Amino acid sequence: MATRYMIQSALRSINAYHHAVWSTWFTWSKLSRNSKNLRNFGTGILTGLATYSIYSDVVQAAQNDLHYTKTFMAEPITAVEQLERNPNDMKTKMELLVMKTQADFCRALKSLEDGYSFKVDRWTRKEGGGGITCVLQDGQVFEKAGVNVSVVTGVLPPNAVQQMRARGKKMEDSVPFFAAGVSAVIHPRNPMIPTIHFNYRYFEVENPDGTVQWWFGGGTDLTPYYLDEKDAKHFHKTLKTACDKHDPSYYPKFKEWCDNYFNIVHRGERRGVGGIFFDDLDTPNQNEAFQFVASCAEAVIPSYIPLVKKHKNDGYGYHERQWQLLRRGRYVEFNLIYDRGTKFGLYTPGARYESILMSLPLNAKWEYMHEPKADSRESQLLEVLKNPKDWLNETNTDNVQV
Repeated sequence: MATRYMIQSALRSINAYHHAVWSTWFTWSKLSRNSKNLRNFGTGILTGLATYSIYSDVVQAAQNDLHYTKTFMAEPITAVEQLERNPNDMKTKMELLVMKTQADFCRALKSLEDGYSFKVDRWTRKEGGGGITCVLQDGQVFEKAGVNVSVVTGVLPPNAVQQMRARGKKMEDSVPFFAAGVSAVIHPRNPMIPTIHFNYRYFEVENPDGTVQWWFGGGTDLTPYYLDEKDAKHFHKTLKTACDKHDPSYYPKFKEWCDNYFNIVHRGERRGVGGIFFDDLDTPNQNEAFQFVASCAEAVIPSYIPLVKKHKNDGYGYHERQWQLLRRGRYVEFNLIYDRGTKFGLYTPGARYESILMSLPLNAKWEYMHEPKADSRESQLLEVLKNPKDWLNETNTDNVQV
């Protein structure tokens, strides 16, 4: 009866799908020590959660498994007791979202590898918080795949404050902050498989008067080595569908932002064929902004995994491999010179540099004054990188198949 009461109370407080999931997860964490109580746990709640499809697999995992590592890649960074006390706090919601996103994506990638596993590294930061870094290296499909979660707290250092003021944030010199995010960069072995990057994050700053500034940021983008227009259209259509659930203006606005952000200025090239990118999102309200971020995170797997399956057995040779390494050199240039997240991480005291630099490929290459041959597949890609395309308005893309 106590269990049923807890579930009913949680469901009565739902304003959106995720409230049920958080309450379910906390109830499960308490019941995991008592398998007798857990046997009846799923019966009363599955019907109520049926419409909350984005996180239904969390509930199912809670039913089937008695330990958090079966659902997430490692134990949450924040103490479970603290998460239980604050189920409706956005910090709690975001931490659980990024951990679920990490676990889902790692398992989707692992399903494509035979005999290779992620190294899971849970780390703590003495200034506050920590993270979970998952890396798969030297696989048959993925040369390097990194998926990182960080949940950090502390006082913003001067360089970070200056960077945020430059973006229009009004804040004092030393303010407490909370940041939670998930980021991934996947460098495939086969040059016909594109690289994907995504990052979704939540930031909170406490002002001296006790008020809180908060915002979300993130995006997903694709970096092919050889252009397949069907791949690009599928990728963009999947992201547009996620955006359109919340605001039809999001995709065109965030697509353009992505093209402008992932710009290797000194080369006159974009890093890839784009996707979506946004930052400082604090409208229409905190809950709706969170739901939008959750939809974007959910779109990562269907946007990318079909492309990996399509190309993982494609043939390639020495020439294609050398071009892949040259393009990875461009990837390194962007990440170390321009990337905002890398800069923030390097400015943060006690930062874990192994995790910050996780995005870099195992192998990259630079050649002096390299130019691809005219009318080659390499030059075709370069043309798109210099002149970004509108992938969804040129032709009817309603039934794009990869």
